This record gives sequence, C-alpha cells and structure tokens, in this order.
Amino acid sequence: AGPGLPGLPRGALTAPSPQDWEQRQEEDTLLIERILLLVRNVLHVPPDPTEEQGVDGDASVHDRVLWALHISGMDDLLKFLASAQVEQQWALHVLEIISLMFRDQSPEELAALGQGQVAAEHGEDTRELETLRQRELAEKRARALQRPSRHSRFGGSYVLQGLKAIGDRDVVFHKGLHNLKSYSHDLGKETRRVPRRRQAA
Repeated sequence: AGPGLPGLPRGALTAPSPQDWEQRQEEDTLLIERILLLVRNVLHVPPDPTEEQGVDGDASVHDRVLWALHISGMDDLLKFLASAQVEQQWALHVLEIISLMFRDQSPEELAALGQGQVAAEHGEDTRELETLRQRELAEKRARALQRPSRHSRFGGSYVLQGLKAIGDRDVVFHKGLHNLKSYSHDLGKETRRVPRRRQAA
C-alpha cells in the first residue's frame, strides 16, 4: 500500500499504475476527484491574522497544513498526477492545488531556495575574498606612500667636450653635475704616499 491521508485507508491514495487506470471504477474516479477538491478547498481558506497570533518565526496554519500534506505523502501523489500521461484529466485540479501551496511565497524567495546553501556560501566566500583583496590593495598603496624616496646613486654620465682623454676622445664624467667644478684628471686616483724622509721640509 502507498501513502494515504489521515482518516483514509492507506491504499486509497496510492499512485495507480496504467493497469489500475484501465480497471478503475466510476466510484474510484469520484473518490479521487473528491479528495483533490477537498485538498484544494482546505488550501483555499484565507489566513486570518487575528486568529493566528503566533510568535515571530512560528509556522502559520497554512505552513502546518503543507507539512501535514508532506507527511501523509500527498505531495508525491500530486507529483505523480501532474506528470503521468494517463492522469491528464486531473491536471487543472493539481495546478490549482500547487498554486495554492505557493500562495504566500514570493518568486524571489523561491528562486533563492532553489539555489540552495551552496550558492549562498559561495556568494559569502566571494564577498570575503573581495574584501581581503581591497584591504591588501589599500595596504600596498599605504606602504608605497610611506616609503622614503631614495636618491639613485647613479648620477648619470656626461661627456665633457673640449677636455681630451686618452686617444683623442672626449672625457666621460660619471659623477653628478654639481661635482663638475672640482673636476681634475686626477679625480678618483689614489694619491701616492711619499715616505716621510723624502718629504720636503
């Protein structure tokens, strides 16, 4: 026997096979239609906020009815009736019941539930990574601004025209231009030490 509604025999709401459909009596068809109309009418009752004074986050009467339908297996039967080719005569009843099931839900909430927790965690991880990346870029900029400006030791190379070096080439000066006034050919050479006894008096 399959799932059944409370108060009905468990075999009353089984998912029938095609052979059962061929052998179905008129009474069985009427019973299925009455059960579907009963479910539709129960779900069609509008909510009454004055009667439903529950705690915030508490399940509403509509949600508890949906949970009872799920526990009884009625949702599986509705899925079967909606997808079976031989049960097309119940399509409008099933469609109306499903629309009443989702009466209090907004499409945005249902779409978010369809993505599941993995998508929510992925979005949270992406936001955390973006925050860390922005923080790292800000720290890098701050370090670049705090870095003292170092003067390059390389002052450049200059050609002094008019002063000849070895082989009739112009002198190449490797110091800064501010040292040019004190230029001599002996610049950079080690001075020869003269022994004390040979020094001039």
